[in-house]
Amino acid sequence: MEIYNYYAYELNSLFKSGEISASEITKAFLERIRTVDSKFNSFISIYEQPALDAAQNIDTKRARGEQLSGLAAVPVGIKDNIAVKGMKMTCGSKMLENFISPYNASVVEKLYSKDCVIVGKLNMDEFAMGSSSETSIFGVVRNPYDIDRVAGGSSGGCAAAVSAREVPVSFGSDTGGSIRLPASFCGTVGLKPTYSAVSRYGLTAFSSSLDQIGPLSRCVKDTALAYDAISGHDSRDSTSCSFKNTKCFDDLKCGVNGLTVGVPYELFSGKIDPSVEESFNSFLKKAEMLGAKTEEIELKTSRFALPAYYVISSAEASSNLSRFDGVRYGFRANHYTDTNDMYIKTRSEGFGEEVKRRILLGTFVLSSGYYDKYYKKAVNAARQIRNEINSILEKIDVIALPTAPQTAFKIGEKISAPVEMYNNDVFTVIANLTGLPAISFPCGRDNSGLPIGAQLITRAFNEQMLLDMAYTYETDIGGFSSPEL
Repeated sequence: MEIYNYYAYELNSLFKSGEISASEITKAFLERIRTVDSKFNSFISIYEQPALDAAQNIDTKRARGEQLSGLAAVPVGIKDNIAVKGMKMTCGSKMLENFISPYNASVVEKLYSKDCVIVGKLNMDEFAMGSSSETSIFGVVRNPYDIDRVAGGSSGGCAAAVSAREVPVSFGSDTGGSIRLPASFCGTVGLKPTYSAVSRYGLTAFSSSLDQIGPLSRCVKDTALAYDAISGHDSRDSTSCSFKNTKCFDDLKCGVNGLTVGVPYELFSGKIDPSVEESFNSFLKKAEMLGAKTEEIELKTSRFALPAYYVISSAEASSNLSRFDGVRYGFRANHYTDTNDMYIKTRSEGFGEEVKRRILLGTFVLSSGYYDKYYKKAVNAARQIRNEINSILEKIDVIALPTAPQTAFKIGEKISAPVEMYNNDVFTVIANLTGLPAISFPCGRDNSGLPIGAQLITRAFNEQMLLDMAYTYETDIGGFSSPEL
C-alpha cells in the first residue's frame, strides 16, 4: 500500500517500530501533493525543505532513543489563518498576500512539540468568511469527489487535502461550521472542540466569541489523536479554560448502549435534500441497532440561530478587521491623497466582496440607533439558545443533526446568492453559539456518490463521548471510504 494511504496512527506505529523513517513519510506526502494538488488547489503554500529538515531531526531523535508522541513523523497541513513562524499567513486575502508570520500559534507550538511535520498552509475562504472556499484570492478549492463542486468552507483546503490524502491530518478553524461543513462535503471527520478547550492564540480573529481551532482527518482515531495534541490551557489566551488534559485516543472505545440521542425532527421539514434525510435516518437506525435510544426533541429557539449567528459574527468581524488599514502591516493601496483616502482605498482594494459585505453588516448592527434593535437582540437570542440546549442536554446524552442540508453544490452555483449560501450553516451554528463540542462524520452518499455527514453535539468538554459514538459507527460499517483519485 502507498504510504499516503495510511492513517496517521498507522504511520506513527510504522515509524516507531523502525519500519519506515520520518523522511520517507514526508517525501511520500510531498510527492503526493505535487502529483494531485493542481486538481484540487488545497494548498496556498508548500514548505518542502523545512518539512524535510524537520523529518530528518525526528529521525535523529528516534535514533537517539528519545520518547516520541503518537503524532511523531506525521505530516500535517495548517489552515492559512493560523500563525506558523517563518511561513506566509494570508487568510486567503490580498490584504495579507505577502505577510510572513513572526511567531507560532499555540497549537503550532504543541504540534512541533509532538514532532509533527508541517508541510504547508491550506486554502480557505477569505478571512474564514464563507461556506464554499470560493472567495480565496488564490482560487477555488475543488472537491476530491467531483472537481466541479465546492469543498465547503471556510476550511475547504483542510478537508480537501485530507480527503485527497495529501496529508493524514489538517487543522482548521470553525466559527459557524467551517470545519464540519467541509468535512461533510469531502467525506472526512471534523471536530469542533468545546470553546476554550483549544487555544486561539495565533488564530486570525474572525468572530472571537465563536472561533475555535480543530482537526480534520479520514478516521476517528486520527481525530482523537489530533485533538489530544492541541487541547489544553494556554495562559496567552484569556478565554482558554483549565481542564484535565485529554487522552481521547487512549480512551477511545466502541459502545453506545444506553445512550440517548435527541433528534429535532421539526428542523428538517422542507429544509434538507431527501438523500441527506435518508442517510441521516439510516445512521439513526444503526445507532438504535447498536444500543442507543433515539427520541424526538423540540428546539424552540433554533429558528433564531442562523440570524443571531450572522449578526454576532459580522459585528465581531467588523471590529476585528479594523486593524487591517494599511498602516501597520499587510497590503497598502499605491495611490492616495491623504490618510483617510489611504484607509478607504486600502480596505476597498484589499478585501473581497464577501468580507466587505460582512464588515458593512457588522458596522450597521453596531451603529447608533441599531445596536439595541439588532446586535443586542442577537446576543439575547444566543443566550436563550444556549440555555435551551444546555437544559436539553441535562436529560439526554447527545443531539444529532445532519451536518449540512445538502451535498456539495456546483462551483459558482451559490456565490452570487449570499442568503442561500448562509443557509448551509443552518445545522452547524448551534454548536458555536452555545460553545459546545460537535463532530461531523460520513454517514452515506447521495445518488451521485457525494458524501453526506452526520453531526453530534454534546455537553461541554465531553469530546470523548462524541469520538466514542463516531468510532462505534465507523467500526460497525467497516470504516469510512475515500474518493477514487
